[in-house]
Amino acid sequence: MSIGLLVFVFVLSIFLGIELISKVPSQLHTPLMSGSNAISGITIVGALIATGRGADTVGIVLGTLAVVFATINVVGGYLVTNRMLAMFKKKEGGQK
Repeated sequence: MSIGLLVFVFVLSIFLGIELISKVPSQLHTPLMSGSNAISGITIVGALIATGRGADTVGIVLGTLAVVFATINVVGGYLVTNRMLAMFKKKEGGQK
């Protein structure tokens, strides 16, 4: 693949992502976060494979960075999802 095609796909995915996120109602954010966490988990597996197959130092460093960033994304996503779900729990003590 040429670098121009890769840049085009990257820029197109940015615009598509912005359009999709802006159209999602607030009630659907928690289920979508759970789905995106699952996708990020697959990203970690791919990053681990890329790191293990790194033939040179640059490949190993980039693979390790991919693992670190994907892990931060998964952990942060689960923390946000947990906090959003906690907002729907009933308060203790009978308060409404």
